[in-house]
Amino acid sequence: MRFAITAPDDALRPALQQKIDGKTKPQGSLGRLEGLALQLGLIQQTLSPELRAPHILVCAGDHGAAKAGISAFPQDVTWQMVENFLAGGAAINVFARANGIELVVADAGVAHEFGQRESLVDAKVSPHGTANYLEGPAMSAEQCEAALARGAEIVAGLHAKGCNVVGFGEMGIGNTASASLITHFLAGIPLEDCVGRGTGLDDAGVSRKLALLQQVADLYRGDCAPLSVLAQFGGFEMAMLAGGMLAAAERKMLLLIDGFIVTSALLVAATLHPATLQYCVFSHRSQERGHRLQLEHLGARPL
Repeated sequence: MRFAITAPDDALRPALQQKIDGKTKPQGSLGRLEGLALQLGLIQQTLSPELRAPHILVCAGDHGAAKAGISAFPQDVTWQMVENFLAGGAAINVFARANGIELVVADAGVAHEFGQRESLVDAKVSPHGTANYLEGPAMSAEQCEAALARGAEIVAGLHAKGCNVVGFGEMGIGNTASASLITHFLAGIPLEDCVGRGTGLDDAGVSRKLALLQQVADLYRGDCAPLSVLAQFGGFEMAMLAGGMLAAAERKMLLLIDGFIVTSALLVAATLHPATLQYCVFSHRSQERGHRLQLEHLGARPL
């Protein structure tokens, strides 16, 4: 897919800063809120920015490599967690309800048939999830393109309904391993600094995970173009997120970026289109060891 992403026009910056500084408060006293106001005003090109119809898009997909012991949990947990999202029982459901945010759950390629569900977007690229990247590419170039396009289509639909701010989330057992490999190749960070505990590996599990991923990385003979790396190691949910991010930035929406896996999808999007970063707000820094290094690489300061 092709995206036309341009940085926000900076001409409005002095007027925005004057309006922020002219409030009845000491200059800078509202801390990060002032920077957020400035960023939002530049994105929306207005002195009175508004957040409208906020949504969170959670994309889910299974990973063929999950059966090789790179996660503390079995692959079935992916579809079980999707059911939890649909039932309203996950942490993100609570956050969304508390803040008046609509949650959208998209099946990018979970190895489970959910049937017709009102609150689930069926965007499956494959009914089996990705292939095992320990044996070959996780997905074909055509599958990668399809996942990007479906993520972009979902976000375009949200925008058409009036949404101008979208948060991104994910679910996929084994996807911290994929994120580690993507981060290693796209950000040039040593693999041992990218590999963490994921959903709760012990020390022995982390060592095994690193050994497996180092073997995979050493055998990779492809190029380091973002879509090549994504197709080789990524998950359908990560490709869908990257496509959604690019579509959101193209439409000058505000992007809320979650933790390690979502930031790895952003690495793909931002390597393709660096201006995407100017539309991003980084919610937090997770405990996954590679996330801090991703944020540093991107020059991002999380809330």
